[in-house]
Amino acid sequence: MKIGILFDLDGTLLDTLEDLKDAVNYTMGQFGCPERSLDEVRNFIGTGAANLIRKALPGKESDPPLEEALAVYQAYYAAHAQDRTGPYEGVLQALEQISIRYPVAIVSNKPDGATKTLCAAHFPGIFARGESTDCPRKPAPDMLYKAMEQIGVDTCVYVGDSETDVQTARNTGVPCLSVLWGFRDKVCLQNAGATYFCEKPADLLNMLEAVISEACYGK
Repeated sequence: MKIGILFDLDGTLLDTLEDLKDAVNYTMGQFGCPERSLDEVRNFIGTGAANLIRKALPGKESDPPLEEALAVYQAYYAAHAQDRTGPYEGVLQALEQISIRYPVAIVSNKPDGATKTLCAAHFPGIFARGESTDCPRKPAPDMLYKAMEQIGVDTCVYVGDSETDVQTARNTGVPCLSVLWGFRDKVCLQNAGATYFCEKPADLLNMLEAVISEACYGK
């Protein structure tokens, strides 16, 4: 059995929160809607751009059509996605260690183009894909299945930071390693059913080995 490691992007490998907040608040400003705080945007993230904007809008009759607001958000974010975004400390070193031992891929609920652009800039050479018309967003398992096929593995451990990632792994039938430096805290992840946790990127390889031993080989 060939095992790969699949990673979520936002909140797991990249700290994208400030740029996402700026894009949300630019969009809100264009339609006369109140700005959202960093913590609000943090809690809105995880199920794709359309849901992010739907949650950010105030929910009043005066709200713009979702498609119109989403188009403004996507155009702004595409131009500013790397203003304040970067890998979490220790992530690049951890990926280098892991890639020596396992095939690696990145899957994100960002649009596919934005995902590929960010990953090419920060994680060149690693296969990445995002949401597209032919691949439903997580927590549907399709994205993980396609990524596993692309990197030539039979199964994987999925690494993410949110309850969406826990559900995605469950829907795919693979174990999930939840990281604690991202957009959700441990209590939220435990309530979603998470059982494996990693506190810092330096521990990723050792924790992955432990999850593989227990969940994939039953040792």
